[in-house]
Amino acid sequence: MDSVRVFLIDSNKLFREGLKRLLDESPFSIVAEASGPREAVQIVESGTRPQLVLLDLANGGDEEAEAMRHLRALLPDARMVVLTSELCTKRLANALEAGADGYLMKDLSSDALAQSLRLVMMGEKVFPTHLAALLISGRVNGNSTEVPVSRKGLSQREIQILRCLLNGDSNKMIANHLNITEATVKVHLKSLLRKINASNRTQAAIWALNNGIGGELAGAGGVAGAAAAGQ
Repeated sequence: MDSVRVFLIDSNKLFREGLKRLLDESPFSIVAEASGPREAVQIVESGTRPQLVLLDLANGGDEEAEAMRHLRALLPDARMVVLTSELCTKRLANALEAGADGYLMKDLSSDALAQSLRLVMMGEKVFPTHLAALLISGRVNGNSTEVPVSRKGLSQREIQILRCLLNGDSNKMIANHLNITEATVKVHLKSLLRKINASNRTQAAIWALNNGIGGELAGAGGVAGAAAAGQ
């Protein structure tokens, strides 16, 4: 992977220094940093053009979402990832609505962080696997009305495949679990993505979580697993 220019926004200067050192041996190079959204906007307006924005605003909430929208407008081609120590589905929902490409925990190993950021740069939406159970119980969009599955015209088989995606299963694993061929899985998956207006299996998994379609989630499964499973 080519070098990726990173803009780090975090109020903790010690954390920023530590992360720069952790990423020294990776393709991710921190070219700019800021302690908050106002400073971040000034830096971008001065001409800095990062490919990836990593941010953690201490108070989260609406201010973080608004800052992300502002930065998204200034940097439409950049990827954006919330890197936080707080496990909060409401904050995740706000981040998703503001256009986040990932929501990662600060207790990741440096290797896991680099791999997650690689997936983000490849166009995947990446979230920690242990958020899946919380998302099912709390929903991603807590204030929205649940959309009944029947309105989308999903077949029982498509619902089964959605549950497999929630577990992070590959097409081969889904085929074995449902006793069908991989080719048949691909046909169902293509139809499923079209019906729910999703462009990939990760978006489909997030849609399933948001609409109350729960699977038997193991600790190693979930949305990030779906992102890594590929086609």
